[in-house]
Amino acid sequence: MTAQRSTAFDLPSTVSYKDDPALISRDEQQFAAIAETINTQRAEAQRRLIGLRLETADAGQVAVERDQTIRQIANQLHVLERFGIDLCIGRIVREDDSDPLYIGRLNLRDEDGRTLLIDWRAPAAAPFFSATHAHPMGLVSRRRYRWAHGAVIDYWDEAFTVDAQEHGTALDDQSSFIASLGAARTEQMRDVLSTIQSDQDAIIRANPRKALVVDGGPGTGKTVVALHRAAYLMYTDTRITRDGGGVLYIGPNEAYLKYVDDVLPSLGEDNVQICTLADLVPEGIAADPEPDPQVAALKASLDLARAIDAAVAFYEEPPTDDLDVETPWGTLTIGAQDWADAFDIVEQGTPHNEARTHVWSVLVEILSTQVGSTPPGELRRFLRQSTGLIGAFNKAWRILDPAQIVADLWTVPAYLRHCAPSLAAADIQRLQRPDGEAWTLSDLPIIDAARARVGDPNAERLRRQRDAALSEARRQMERVVDDLAAGDDSELRLMTMLKSKDLRNSLIDDSALPQITTPPRDGPFAHVIVDEAQELTDMEWLMLLRRCPSHSFTIVGDRAQARRGFTESWQSRLQRIGISDATVASLSINYRTPEEVMAEAEPVIRAAIPEANVPTSIRRGGIPVLHDGTAKLDAIVDRWMRENAEGTACVIGAPDYAPPPRVQSITPEQSKGLEFDLVVIVNPDRFGAGVMGAVDLYVAMTRATRQLVVLEDA
Repeated sequence: MTAQRSTAFDLPSTVSYKDDPALISRDEQQFAAIAETINTQRAEAQRRLIGLRLETADAGQVAVERDQTIRQIANQLHVLERFGIDLCIGRIVREDDSDPLYIGRLNLRDEDGRTLLIDWRAPAAAPFFSATHAHPMGLVSRRRYRWAHGAVIDYWDEAFTVDAQEHGTALDDQSSFIASLGAARTEQMRDVLSTIQSDQDAIIRANPRKALVVDGGPGTGKTVVALHRAAYLMYTDTRITRDGGGVLYIGPNEAYLKYVDDVLPSLGEDNVQICTLADLVPEGIAADPEPDPQVAALKASLDLARAIDAAVAFYEEPPTDDLDVETPWGTLTIGAQDWADAFDIVEQGTPHNEARTHVWSVLVEILSTQVGSTPPGELRRFLRQSTGLIGAFNKAWRILDPAQIVADLWTVPAYLRHCAPSLAAADIQRLQRPDGEAWTLSDLPIIDAARARVGDPNAERLRRQRDAALSEARRQMERVVDDLAAGDDSELRLMTMLKSKDLRNSLIDDSALPQITTPPRDGPFAHVIVDEAQELTDMEWLMLLRRCPSHSFTIVGDRAQARRGFTESWQSRLQRIGISDATVASLSINYRTPEEVMAEAEPVIRAAIPEANVPTSIRRGGIPVLHDGTAKLDAIVDRWMRENAEGTACVIGAPDYAPPPRVQSITPEQSKGLEFDLVVIVNPDRFGAGVMGAVDLYVAMTRATRQLVVLEDA
């Protein structure tokens, strides 16, 4: 280390020339100002949060606005408490300004209003990420910092002009950037904000108004782009944050979600809904993988969506028999045509359970018109309490449970045959199972389709409870108002103003009534980001289309990593499920996987998919791929643990292996989206043949950031 440590820089002796005051004194001054302002703002944010949480807010808009303010301040405080001066990720010097512009994780101004940091998502910060030597975007120089434990341990300078090359920069051929690519991994995705490259940044900042496909092979930073794009859109697009419902982010599995869990909070963004497809459906909690590939393929087809429509329509056939309803004013009759008229009143797309209210209202109206001299309100109240009419209606238009509809399809062959007449007899039999509710992952999109078509079976019950509670609250309020008005002997008789219907209703506490809420993951969302999208089936896409009617998607994937194969283009694939005019942005640089690993991984995938988009690695790791016998597994992992105090490893293909700390034992499918310093693949020939086997092996090999070991039985 250098003999004298500066306040913000802790540079190793290998780059001691960068500790020159001429190079870093300006940074030292800036970091000191940032540290002082962070302390001030941290204390102010804590004070404001305490005050807001102690406030009492009435129900309604005031409470909503207060809660939004609390969330905003809490998000800012989270970042301020997590970071110190390492909020700053770099700086740029522009041709028209001699003072550097410092880029950070959020905007930061001192008490005098002087800008200390520009949020990385702001337009002024774009050149930090986007400038290249071919297109410098008005920059003289750019500096990226590498932080550890709150101090700069290295920095990387780039010069865009001759003057900058000669003065004020420490050129080092990207050593900091390249070193960061090979740094030890942790159990969560490392922070890479400062090293985002221009091709990645262009995608992060792309217009979200229509679907964008991010196509790239392993290690190209697709997940980095997707996560940072989520944070960028939440910061910059008011259509998304204020008007639209925010961003939904879909990851491939729970291990992936755990791995990326810290990225968005580190960017100051806590309001993105992030989950797997299985999390969108309550039944997903206990769902197992589909054991039969043929059954999985059948359930992936859009034919099953049409079968759900038919399954619900089966319960919407109007009765053909007349119904007599006895009333004090005589016998009233609902004929077959009356039933048909009431059932036809439902608009297309209205969920079955929600439509009950409309059908019921029409039936009551039809009956009430058959008596001319009776007050309509009195007759309607009687009909709404008629047990005979209610019982007949409940049989004619049943409240349905969407999950039960699907369970019936898998246990009643005749029902499935009626709803899906295009299915072959063998396929109908193949889809049957003893327990209709033994849910698999392949069932979840079908349950979701049923829920969209049927609606919440509890919604009507809650609506009735709410209506009854509201009526009772109004009656009580009327009594209170009458008592107050009767006792008001003031000259102005102010209490009589309370007799206004609107004023009385405004006095009712709506928050105390039963609430009808929509699960937050049901949407609709203004934008949806899907990682590992090449794996989605048609039915899974329908789940997402329901939640994003605008079709504003960021679709992240690699056709060469599709386990079931992906022979069509992205545009053709998306058009087939209803997304048109999608644009494709390609990433071709592999920042993660060393050349030595890619040299062996590329032939694996090209043998099965000759046209695979295999990215080009930009670094060598210096460690050749090791091939050995499975008996060496424990020894290899133990040696790596002894020699590496930091980092992570995984063993792929050994389900019975009990891993030590910092090592995972997973399947190739579970490894998608993850990365490890050491990857040990056991008996890859057991991954299977054909495209699926090749994809699984290719995915497993390209998880390695330093070393790959392949073990096979002798």
